[in-house]
Amino acid sequence: MEKDKVPQDEGITEGITREVQYAINKNGKYEKVLSKGWEPKNIVNELAWKDIQEDIDFADEKIKSGKASPIMHYMAKTMMNIALLADYIELPKWKVKRHLKPKGFKKLNQQQLENYAKVFEISVDELLNFKLKS
Repeated sequence: MEKDKVPQDEGITEGITREVQYAINKNGKYEKVLSKGWEPKNIVNELAWKDIQEDIDFADEKIKSGKASPIMHYMAKTMMNIALLADYIELPKWKVKRHLKPKGFKKLNQQQLENYAKVFEISVDELLNFKLKS
């Protein structure tokens, strides 16, 4: 791609970041060029973030109805599944599944709460006092 044809289509990262692309300059040599984005990539990113938000909303509905613990919200927010979260906190998957339920969540000890909080990059207080947004 020629230097003057590098896409500059701003998307979800508008005004925040730019990507380095390599393009051919007037002398036929490759050089680094900053790009604001590319429309197809922007569309895919927007769809991905929409899917993530739907997962968060689903988790929040389950929490609201008393069928899930706050761990489900943070799992969705950090784009983790049970297997990945279990690996990070070094617990078997079946225990993580138990902690996703309100009854299992209430039985977590301080160390387990700290492990979850650390993985989610939140405080234990935020995990324990999770509030759904209206």
